[in-house]
Amino acid sequence: MFRIRKLDIFIARQFGMLFAGTFFISLFVLMMQFLWRYVDDLIGKGLSVDVLGQFFWYMSLMMVPQALPLAILLSSLISYGNLGESSELTAIRSAGISLVQSFRGLIVISVLIACGSFYFQNNVGPSAQKHIAQLLISMKQKSPELEIPEGIFYDGIPNTNLYVEKKDLKTGHLYNIMVYRMTDSYEDQAIILADSGMLQSTAEKKHLVLNLWSGEWFENMRSQEMGNSASVPYRRETFAHKHIVLDFDGDFNLTDMAGISNDARTKSITRIQHDKDSLIHVYDSVGKAYYKDAQAIYYPSPKLTPSDERKAVRMAAGKGFEVDSMFSRLPADQRRQVVDQALSTVQQEVGDLEFKSLVTGDGDKLIRLHDIETINKFTLSLICIIFFFIGAPLGAIIRKGGLGIPIIVSVIVFIIFYILDNTGYRMSRQGDWAIWFGKGLSMAVLIPMAVFFTYKANNDSAVFNADLYLNLLRRMFGLRIKRSIASKEVILNDPEYGRDAERLRHLNVQIAEYAKSRNLTSPPNVIKVFFRYHADHVIEGINDELETVIEDLGNTRDKVIMTELNRYPVLAVKAHTRPFDRRWLNILAALILPAGIFFYFRMWRFRLRLYRDLRTIVSCNDVVIAEIEWMEKRASGGRT
Repeated sequence: MFRIRKLDIFIARQFGMLFAGTFFISLFVLMMQFLWRYVDDLIGKGLSVDVLGQFFWYMSLMMVPQALPLAILLSSLISYGNLGESSELTAIRSAGISLVQSFRGLIVISVLIACGSFYFQNNVGPSAQKHIAQLLISMKQKSPELEIPEGIFYDGIPNTNLYVEKKDLKTGHLYNIMVYRMTDSYEDQAIILADSGMLQSTAEKKHLVLNLWSGEWFENMRSQEMGNSASVPYRRETFAHKHIVLDFDGDFNLTDMAGISNDARTKSITRIQHDKDSLIHVYDSVGKAYYKDAQAIYYPSPKLTPSDERKAVRMAAGKGFEVDSMFSRLPADQRRQVVDQALSTVQQEVGDLEFKSLVTGDGDKLIRLHDIETINKFTLSLICIIFFFIGAPLGAIIRKGGLGIPIIVSVIVFIIFYILDNTGYRMSRQGDWAIWFGKGLSMAVLIPMAVFFTYKANNDSAVFNADLYLNLLRRMFGLRIKRSIASKEVILNDPEYGRDAERLRHLNVQIAEYAKSRNLTSPPNVIKVFFRYHADHVIEGINDELETVIEDLGNTRDKVIMTELNRYPVLAVKAHTRPFDRRWLNILAALILPAGIFFYFRMWRFRLRLYRDLRTIVSCNDVVIAEIEWMEKRASGGRT
């Protein structure tokens, strides 16, 4: 039975205070990131304070589900980082409480936050998303002279499409302008071309004034007498300056939500399921209609079934009916006419199929977006729990509190989640990936991370120990470790110089015999390396004997001997015989060809290095032996 302990209250109090602060910080950062995307829609529009207040309010509500996971990650990391830095985590473990047991209270809090996040996304978030989209569209339609884009048609002005190739932001001049005046009737539409122009709103914000210079005006003339619209006359006008007034209400007015409400992000799960069923029903009907149209084209006679059609084709083939022979008998002008007609038919069918694919593709995309949004409500809630099991163990491992390292680690983890989740969303939306794969990609990466960090933190394993990874890289690439032996200020026992000199002479003999029996400069045998290797005990014995002598001579005060001791190389006694100690790893490395090639040349490199190291050892031995002999002669008075 779950029982609340004082430790749970203590940790929950620290977590709660940090969570409140980090939540508002995370919310502010996300709001600023969102605001930066739409800052151009707000500046210079003359928006009132209440409109801006509504925008920021709905924006904050929309960002709450995204701020909650980041706040949990940061607050849990700082909480356990503070506990580790102040040695309170050590005291907790010394009391017999494991790290996972100390998570109990925060796990409950994280689950409650995740449930609250799901409720928020399902009930409050859709309404906030709907209102923020309505405000953004309304803001874009206010003061359109500031919104005219370059290189694309702008349709923010009623009954008008405006194209501008280039605009000057400082002066407001527009260059290479194309204006399409659209009405309900084809007969009175107009196309206006101009070299330059300016678009300004009137003082009462009810009209737009378009001043055009050096252009032409093409306009259809409405005909009351002619019924065929294809024969409507038109007029053409060339002008040096034209003054056009466009009807436009520049005051801030909220747009209709009819189009916005079709967005899946503005719906709850119940509404999504209901609308998804309706979409499936509608587009299934469209697909059936397209299928019937295809049947009517290819099988126009209701009495002629597909099987009858195949029988007729076989009978025609049996009677010697050949299309190619019939075509070759036609005159040249008829053959050209047949080819043109066939090509026209094919192009018409291709265009029809492309149009139908656009319709069905839009339907598939709408259905996918509804499925994605349904899964997103669950995954964004579940990520709150996952981030806790990443942040808390990382804090216990790093053992650094404050806002330094925890913020860096949190930002890195959140960026990984954001990239994976955004990539999966885009690929699923386009239909390139399955929805479950795209939305589950971030979970598939973060859940193993959470399990790994929790396991390592609970077992007090070193994860971020830099020396561990440096030693691993050093062993992998064969980086040499240099000796660093310094003179001792206090020496308790002097070296046994005579005995050490005798050992070094014996080592020289052993090294000579070893180098003679092993041809270290030749390539290693592949079979012996990966499948039938044997440990090199001879070089291990030489290394042990050498280290014993170096340890004893480390107590010397002689500068020459001390210099030579630092010249002795550190021998790698196993790397020249096989890649790994375990036999199955060596066999696996041989079977994986790229890895086997790497380890084979790595081992050859170690053999050559061992050959050079042995020569260096013999050279250092000779110098040390000569110095010891000189010291003995000086001590016995044999040298002046």
